[in-house]
Amino acid sequence: MNAPIALPPAPVAVAELDLERPHELHRPGRGEVFCPNGRVLALIRRQGHPLGLVTAEAAPGDPDGLLRALTAAARELDPPAGPGVPPAPRTGTPLVSVVVCTHDRADLLPRSLDALLAGSYRHTEVIVVDNAPSDRATELLVRLRYPGRVRYVHEPVPGLARARNRGLAVARGEICAFADDDLLIDAGWVAALVDGFRSDPRVGCVTGLVLPAELDTRAQIALERYCGYAKGFTVRSWSLREPSDDPLFPFATGRLGTGANMAFRTGLLRSLGGFDPATSTGTPARGGEDLLSFLQVLTSGHTVVYRPDALVWHPHRRSMESLTTQVFGFGVGFGAYLAAATRRQPLLLAALLARVPRGVRQTLRRGSPAGGRRDPLMAHLGRLELLGLAYGPVCYLRSVRIQRRADNSARP
Repeated sequence: MNAPIALPPAPVAVAELDLERPHELHRPGRGEVFCPNGRVLALIRRQGHPLGLVTAEAAPGDPDGLLRALTAAARELDPPAGPGVPPAPRTGTPLVSVVVCTHDRADLLPRSLDALLAGSYRHTEVIVVDNAPSDRATELLVRLRYPGRVRYVHEPVPGLARARNRGLAVARGEICAFADDDLLIDAGWVAALVDGFRSDPRVGCVTGLVLPAELDTRAQIALERYCGYAKGFTVRSWSLREPSDDPLFPFATGRLGTGANMAFRTGLLRSLGGFDPATSTGTPARGGEDLLSFLQVLTSGHTVVYRPDALVWHPHRRSMESLTTQVFGFGVGFGAYLAAATRRQPLLLAALLARVPRGVRQTLRRGSPAGGRRDPLMAHLGRLELLGLAYGPVCYLRSVRIQRRADNSARP
């Protein structure tokens, strides 16, 4: 579904290097200068705009040699000069509502909130949705540390889609963006999302680049090799008005973006009914509400745009056990999303069934070199994802029943 990063099997230090300041490396999303040892994966920027990823080896005691190697590798990036992101016309400053959904993670939340409040786009409101909390830690954090700067909302029913819908319901902005509570958020993230909407009035959704915040463990490296979250460094757009060379379009909406980094025109998302609570993290379906929303934007006649300069850094799960659970969940969520899509629009079923064999083949080949020997770990992850895909529709129907009971119990 996504664009994996080519990585060696050993741990890799992740860094940022701006070609305007080629003599210093920074930790991802933090601005802190550091001197890593060993292998380095660096995001290359020019005037803040991401150009691509390069790797180099840090020789002991020679930090300047590492910088020279990274700078030399950066010359191979395309384009070698300029940000590679077309400037958008500046037409007003719409209010952006940024919804951060969280569940019992008051220790991680300040990192995301501090970054949002320090961002370069000032016309924002930040909304924290506390989803089925076990205590008042998040509420007290927001009210005491961010009084008047962050809005606190409580959503008692568990499920990420319900939390997002709660934030959507109270959002005042023309644009509604969604961020995970554990992200490292780039200072220009909101501004880049807004530029995506400025590019065309038909744009209904903008997604952005998600890079790994660290690659310290075998599990984190395996996730990037298998699928990762990154979608490349080129601005792209999708709509049903334009033919696509992707044989799985429009069903493989994971290629368009991810729920960790997405924004919508608020009115459009509300008119589509928001997110489907039966396809959500925190339910038996394990996810898929973001993929379904992308498909609904497309089938409603609007465009989805991907902007690589809308950048966030994602901390991947560190253990192999967590990774296998996550990949199985990817499959369950994708199967649940497809079940929900065809339940809403039965005419899509025939087109979907015609694409299933190719999708299965692509999943089984994921993470291994073209024409090369199949990596056993990648093959195992592929089988897990397909197993989850088979379970997905059943999990979705179970989730539908649970959501109905929750809605019935909430009625007076």
